[in-house]
Amino acid sequence: MIDTSLKTLGEITAEKLEQKIKRTVHQAGNKIQLLARRWDPKDGAPVFTKQGRYTSQGWTEWTQGFQFGMPLLVYEMDGDPWFLEYGRNSTRKFMAVHLTHRGVHDHGFNNISTYGNLYRLARTGRIQADPWEVRYYALALQVSGAVQASRWKDLPGELGYIYSFNGPQSLFADTIRSLRSLAQSYLLGQLLMEEQDARINLLRRLLQHGETTARYIVYHGSGRDRWDERGRTAHEAIFNPVNGSFRNPSTQQGYSPFSTWTRGLAWVILGFAEELEFLHSLREGEISSLNLPYFPTKEAAIQRFLETARATADFYIQHTPPDGIPYWDTGAPNLHHLDLNRPADPANPYEPVDSSAAAIAAQGLLRLGWFLETVQGTGERPPEAETLAKAFKDAPDVAKTAGNSSVFSLFTKLRPGTPNARDSHGSSPTPGTTGTSVSSGASEAANPYLAAGLRTALTLMEEPYLSVDPMHEGLLLHTVYHRPNGWDYVPPGSQVPHGESCMWGDYHLLELALYVKSLLSTDPSEEPYRFFVKGDTV
Repeated sequence: MIDTSLKTLGEITAEKLEQKIKRTVHQAGNKIQLLARRWDPKDGAPVFTKQGRYTSQGWTEWTQGFQFGMPLLVYEMDGDPWFLEYGRNSTRKFMAVHLTHRGVHDHGFNNISTYGNLYRLARTGRIQADPWEVRYYALALQVSGAVQASRWKDLPGELGYIYSFNGPQSLFADTIRSLRSLAQSYLLGQLLMEEQDARINLLRRLLQHGETTARYIVYHGSGRDRWDERGRTAHEAIFNPVNGSFRNPSTQQGYSPFSTWTRGLAWVILGFAEELEFLHSLREGEISSLNLPYFPTKEAAIQRFLETARATADFYIQHTPPDGIPYWDTGAPNLHHLDLNRPADPANPYEPVDSSAAAIAAQGLLRLGWFLETVQGTGERPPEAETLAKAFKDAPDVAKTAGNSSVFSLFTKLRPGTPNARDSHGSSPTPGTTGTSVSSGASEAANPYLAAGLRTALTLMEEPYLSVDPMHEGLLLHTVYHRPNGWDYVPPGSQVPHGESCMWGDYHLLELALYVKSLLSTDPSEEPYRFFVKGDTV
């Protein structure tokens, strides 16, 4: 289980964490420039490293947005104009083809990471952009979300999903994170037009996909099958393409349909946590007017997404070593040789770790904890969280033991009545919402997620996971792409892959750093980083 001890975490001050973020961003800048000098776009998108050099891997071009989105994140944290121009020019030159790509479920990866970041930076005044340029980014995002929504399979009971590149029978866990493209497009007022001018609401499809994922990808401990453990996920759900009936769980990159591929689990944690923030920003009537039987109100949708995020986050915390780095699959065949009560060992001879899953999950854990602290305020906890919360109830008062400069300002500045308390969108609570009136119970529920996310972030921003070798093109070491296919590089004399990087791992480590940096800010006008821009509304 991830170590959420306050005593050890309390030794990290906000200043020390900011230095770790600065170091991570500095290393990222070096890696980006190193790859930019060598990479030929004719070779396709870089996917993962072999012996420290990025290489492409034919499957889909789902990683190019990470390649050109990373310099935009570095610019946001560092301010070096080279990274802005490299990211902006590369987006204009290479990313347009991804806007109308109907063959993949990856629009949220490719296009939010590039056009989305540029639009956000322009709208929030972090970059100078002419009105036509801002409109160009907005139009790109509108198109991307509608095209993503067109890759659709209807199911009985008003359900449905964006199907994977495997075909209309296939729902992937990953796609919940890609729903951000539908969310941003919806906020920009976009509809999808289909046969006989049918007008398709993108929010409706987002909610349908979310509920279908919650039912068929995520297990809730309800006896669905013999391996129904609360919070476990399948990588893929297979449906009968003729009548839409569910057939079976499956996997492409995990060990088994009945074990949990940890990167798929991480995508689900972050996807649901992030969409909670989006749903909270909507007006009540925007959801109730859709007449979905399972989401009659905005609150019903939020509670379902929250229930799913909590379940998967609890499972991740319970099944991950103390340092926050998971092994690639919770049912991997040689995992029994390893002590999961010790920090993960990336060079072990039995099973590889996947630090990219950790980078994704850490942001999801922090976002979930932040949402519970600032918005929910119910004080309710799932049974599995009781033992996680106990460590916090029994610990010394953080405010007394760590001081005002402690990194636990992430937690304590949001307590009821604190002057710096903000809602999850960085603004004062609106009348009738919970806002700062967070009960102590809600804080107990949030703390395990915040602490687990912070623990993981601290691990990732240090060796052996942070790459400091000036000739290695990757930023985050010890990632795994496709263990069943054997694509990952295994060093001579080793039994398992380790020491290599991947585009999504590098990007999500930077996005994690940006999110934590925004939480640490003492500027009351600075909002926590999120993918959509406040003020965009239909």
